[in-house]
Parts: sequence; structure tokens; C-alpha cells
Amino acid sequence: MPTIDQQFEERFAVMGPLRERAAKVFPAGVTHVARTAQPIYIDRALGSHKWDVDGNELIDYWVGHGSLLLGHSHPAVVEAVQKQMAKATHPGGCHELEIEWAELVCQLVPCAEMVRFTGSGSEATLMALRLARMFTGKRKLLKFIGHFHGWTDNLVIDANPPYGEVEPGILAAVADSVLSIPPNNVEALKLALEDNDICACMLEPTGGHFGQVPIQGEFLRTLRESTKQAGVLLIFDEVISGFRVAPGGAQGHYGIKPDLTTLAKVLAGGLPGGAVVGRADLIDLLAYGKSGKRYRHPGTFNGNPLSASAGIAALKIVATGEPQRRANEVAATLRHEINRICAEQSVDWCVYGEFSRLCLLTDYDGPRPSTDDFIPYSGDMHKLEATNATLAKATRQALLLNGVDSQPLRGMTCAAHTDEDIARTLEAFEATIGMCKAEGLV
Repeated sequence: MPTIDQQFEERFAVMGPLRERAAKVFPAGVTHVARTAQPIYIDRALGSHKWDVDGNELIDYWVGHGSLLLGHSHPAVVEAVQKQMAKATHPGGCHELEIEWAELVCQLVPCAEMVRFTGSGSEATLMALRLARMFTGKRKLLKFIGHFHGWTDNLVIDANPPYGEVEPGILAAVADSVLSIPPNNVEALKLALEDNDICACMLEPTGGHFGQVPIQGEFLRTLRESTKQAGVLLIFDEVISGFRVAPGGAQGHYGIKPDLTTLAKVLAGGLPGGAVVGRADLIDLLAYGKSGKRYRHPGTFNGNPLSASAGIAALKIVATGEPQRRANEVAATLRHEINRICAEQSVDWCVYGEFSRLCLLTDYDGPRPSTDDFIPYSGDMHKLEATNATLAKATRQALLLNGVDSQPLRGMTCAAHTDEDIARTLEAFEATIGMCKAEGLV
């Protein structure tokens, strides 16, 4: 029998020359670090499916790195963008769509009194940090180990293992301005907040990497009260969770209002775009010459009309709550059924997650999940982030061979996933276990 790797290379043969071309012009042959593992080349996508250049039809659990809550090429978004494309892509001036887009954001996000659009989520988190420093006059950022806030110098500190090591190119003085603590640790939080030079605390309110290490409401409530008492601004990074968890994001779901929030992904309906929203007195620091302070914020594509048109079309549907309900329902069903398959097949794998998230643990030695809110290893981040690289590669390749595309050991659902997609995904997962067993990997 051919190995999983051999079957993968045969099935996705057309991509070989593309990978060779890409390797000559891109570092590691890709344009995003998450696509390094067995990159495949997509020709088109619709709803919950996409088709690669080899003609393989795949059920998609990347969903645009989380940006496509409505699925690929939603008709309302396509129509809005096509209409605007014919009018102007970049008028080099203000336009009504940016106002309507911002008004929708303010209607949906509890903390949003004012909005400033950016070109991406990384730009938004960088802006939020700088606004916090301007407002408080303090220097340090408090963040949680394993929480990703984009790739800018200050915010990438301790975002990915190995923790405690500063990534190349980041100045020591920059690293020293960031204080990282373990998530879900109240004592560490209280101790850190004794530092009177902290301007803000930033976190992913659903947990690092959209809930790979979950954070829940009780800790968030403690965090909100503790930061308020310490005079520290609270920033929710809702680049992924914003509009995906609920119409009002994680803050709407939990009923907790931060001072600032960063948004991207779903915000722009799958097109590029980000935003910082929050208290008016904070966002208004961007006003020209306000109180003698000026934060010069250019950005060629800030609030551009194409992203605005897509964002408006998407957010009008998002506001109903139905896309989130469906995506969460699909994910819960998949988690339950995959865990049932793992138990029946006697493999030491476990799937967990909240909302529309799927996280797969291999080499799992804990109890089987009994409820959907089960968190393995009591939330121990080191165990939840442990990765068997061989199995990660094998499971991704085997799932692709069986018609499912997801990040290695992780995925997200969207409102376009159907009951048929669920059934086919479960069949693919069961077949993947069989293929891994045949190679002695489990």
C-alpha cells in the first residue's frame, strides 16, 4: 500500500510545479506561515467548499482564516462588491459607505462609541496599544502567554512557543515593555497589576488562538474588575471572535465591556480590513490636534469602499445572529461525533473547543469529554499546545485525501456548512484514523 505521503503527492500532482515556482519567489514557498504545511493551490470556492487546481473538491474548515463566517462568495457580498467595483475602488476621499459601515459596527459591538478603520488586524492591535500609551502616559503592555495579536514587534512577544524567547529582529527594549503572564491565573494577574507602569492589558477574550487554550466568562469578569481598579485599560482583541462568537462578539456574549476592541476578518466580509473601536475619549485622540496630542494615522486602504461594501453586506446578515447559531451548531455536532468515533476506534485523540472552533489533541491521556464545554487537561496550556508533528502532517494529508481541508489539528466552521458536509467530514475523519493506523501512527 502506498503511504499517506505518497498518496498525497499523487492526488495533488498538478501542484508540484506550482510549489517549485513559488519556492523561487516566496520564502518557504508561501505567503502566510500557516500555509507552510503541505500547501495546496485553490482555484475557486463557494459556500463551504473549494476546488483545487487538481480538480479536487474539498470541504473547507479554514474559512478564510476565520474571516468567512458566511462561507465563500456569499451572494450578498459578491453583489455588493461587484456593484462598488464598477463605481470606484479607491476614490482618494471620504465616501458614504465608510460611515454606514462604522454605524453598523457601533450598533453591534457594545463598547464601540467611535471607530477607526485600518488595513488589517495587526494594524488595529498596534493602534490600540499606542492609543493606550498616549491616554495613560504609561509604557508597558500586559498580555497573556499564547495570545496572538498580530506580528508587530510589541505584540508578537510570547505569542507562540517556545515562550520566553524573543523573536529575531525585535529590540530588547521593545521586549522589556511587554509583561507576559499565564492565562487564567488570577494570582499572576493581581501580581502583575501591581506594576504602576502598565498602560493596558490585551487579550483574546475566547483564549489564545481563538480558544486553543480557552478563557471563560468568570476569568474575564475578574479581569475587567481588576484592570478597572488598577487604572489599566482593557483591550479585547476580537479580530477572530468579533461577530463570529455572537453579533456583538465575545463581549456581547459575556456581557463584559472593554475600553477598546480590535476587529478584522468578519468585519470586512472576507476582504482586507480592520478597526479599533471603543470609548470615544480614547478613539478621539486620533482627531487632528485634539488637546495638543496628535496621532498621525495614514493608511492607503483604511475604510476603502470595496471592503466597506463587503463589510456592510456581511454585517447586515451577521446582525441576525443566525450565522453564528449555525456555525456554532455545526462545530458542536462535529466535536461530539468525532469524539464518539475516537472512542469507538480506541484512539487516544480528543476534539474540544467552544463556539465555532475545532481543536484536535493527539496522544491524549485524559478522560473522554462528557459535555461540549469540556476543557482537556483542565486548561493546562502546555498540554493543550503540545503537537505531534508527524501526526499533524499525516492527519492533514489524510483528511485532504478524503475531501476535507483544515489547518493541522485545528479548524473553524461557517454558516454555509450543511448536514451533508457534517456527514462527509465524519466519514473522512474515520477514514483518516484508519490510514494512520495502517501506518502505525496510532
